[in-house]
Amino acid sequence: MLRSRIRRAWLTSAAAATLAFTGLAVPGHADDLPPDVPDSWIQEPRADEGTPSPSPTRDWTGPGDEAAPGDFTLSPGAMNAETTRRVTRLDSVLPKSGVQNLLVGANRDARPWCSRDPFGTAPDPDLKYCLENDDSVSREWIPQGFTGVSDAKDNELWGAAGNIQLFASYDGWDPGREDDPDPGGDCTAGELESNDACNQKGVRVTFVQSRTNPATGSPEVKYRHVLLAWTYVNSADHISFDGLHASEYPIQKGVHAGGIVWYGNYLYVADTRNGLRVFDMRYIMDLNPDGDASTNDAMGADSDGVKTTADVQDKTKVGRHNNVWYSFGYRYVMPQVAAWRFKATQSNPKGSYACVSTGAPKASYISLDRSTVPDRLIMGEYCRPESGYPSTGRVASYPVADLAGRSVDVPAQGWANYLPMTNGGAQGAAAYDGTLYVNESKGTDEPGSLWRHEWSDGQLVPVGQAVKTARGAEDTYVERGSGRLWSVSEHRPGAAADCTADRDPSDPTGTDYCQRVLYGHKLTWIDDRP
Repeated sequence: MLRSRIRRAWLTSAAAATLAFTGLAVPGHADDLPPDVPDSWIQEPRADEGTPSPSPTRDWTGPGDEAAPGDFTLSPGAMNAETTRRVTRLDSVLPKSGVQNLLVGANRDARPWCSRDPFGTAPDPDLKYCLENDDSVSREWIPQGFTGVSDAKDNELWGAAGNIQLFASYDGWDPGREDDPDPGGDCTAGELESNDACNQKGVRVTFVQSRTNPATGSPEVKYRHVLLAWTYVNSADHISFDGLHASEYPIQKGVHAGGIVWYGNYLYVADTRNGLRVFDMRYIMDLNPDGDASTNDAMGADSDGVKTTADVQDKTKVGRHNNVWYSFGYRYVMPQVAAWRFKATQSNPKGSYACVSTGAPKASYISLDRSTVPDRLIMGEYCRPESGYPSTGRVASYPVADLAGRSVDVPAQGWANYLPMTNGGAQGAAAYDGTLYVNESKGTDEPGSLWRHEWSDGQLVPVGQAVKTARGAEDTYVERGSGRLWSVSEHRPGAAADCTADRDPSDPTGTDYCQRVLYGHKLTWIDDRP
């Protein structure tokens, strides 16, 4: 998740000094900062960490019952004012692009109804988009969160542009990391320079648009990746940026981006143990304004007055290096503008799918409910119950407009419940017209389950049977105009033995169960299932 660098959070003082001397940026995480790394490189949000302890059964009421909404209370990030100053400074140096201009230059194709099939024995969706081959099978980028313009605007239009969807992916791999007991030693400095997969890039969001090609009049689905970033001030007093990181090990899995919500100008990204990160659609930086990657376009000057340029071909660096801006090869970068952190102590055990029953939750996924007054942001947990940790996961709602102020605490309001799912495993949940739709993944060996729930006297109760859906079903998004519930499948070929077998071996294009797709089920079809 960093530029050309050894794993950042565990940099030694000597390594930090060497990189500072050569002009390379070396941000570090708060929990693991070497003594000579300035506090300006700390990322937010950061919830207070407590010691996990098994919860006795009396700490929770049971599946479907009400949970304590106060546990979900969010507090404004302590660095919000400083973050605003940094983003303003970055804005004075780098040119910006609006969402519509970004989409005009979308450079990748999604294909409706290709042969890739993560559904297997599950019913086909109403609509399916297949990503380009490298995105479909990438070991590095794992799709998670999902949102779109139906969340962003009541009229489902962004200016003149409609039919916009976004999904988030986290950087889940670099060579050697999974097997290396030394988290700082999986890639050498030389490997970092030569192999872009060694770099830990954090999170990217992908803008997708279904539209008519103005030249041909034919329908098309185009998409473009945008790197999310964290701004900081380096040792030379230059504004710079890095990928997103959090305290979990391995570092680039820390910001899982398991849920995203686009509301007005803001993009909210779930940070599992900490709360929410906030981004602004008005601050999408364009490092290649002329559209020609072979030329290093002129950027602005920081407070030092030195003219800078940008390089979008070098995929091994990010941020400002020797007066040149890098972005892991991405044209567009969107910096974090604010954060919300859990007010309660975070005591969920690290490295486990178990969840505490009370205290700060996990922000495993988020979605938006525009069918209520006021509009509500939904937040829930991915949990697998085990001895001492009986919770199946909690889910709660916030008035989303309250998150725009960033000056006072925002408690969960409206409802908060434990999920009535025996085995837990919720990957995404969306509420609409009084029904809570929850995706449960069953791993790579069988289709996922889409559950329906309704509220009765404050209790969340299941409705009907589980509806089979894609393997690796992730976050959920309600597209009101089309009446579809959207999601994305996360698995890739080779992730497990079952992910290597084609349904039809005679088809060389591949019908792999685990190649990724974006897909939408009709809500009316879901609601009609037994």
